[in-house]
Amino acid sequence: MENHVIELENKSRLMVSAVTAVDAFDEETILADLADEGLVISGKNLHIEVLDLEEGKLVATGEIEALTYTKKKAKTKLFDRFRK
Repeated sequence: MENHVIELENKSRLMVSAVTAVDAFDEETILADLADEGLVISGKNLHIEVLDLEEGKLVATGEIEALTYTKKKAKTKLFDRFRK
């Protein structure tokens, strides 16, 4: 598992390191991928200010209400589905 850092300032500015992708986002939810798990950022008026995948950096602003870790689904190869 790769280490990541989360910094939250006054529930209005969030910095996350080791981000590998952002799957979706709107003003209430940001779905970010970390190396081994997902991170759901929930709130109101959320905006992504910085997304630098080379550095793995995400900076979001808004009214941040919750951070939730999720498990990533194991990716299976199409061939493996038919071998059973």
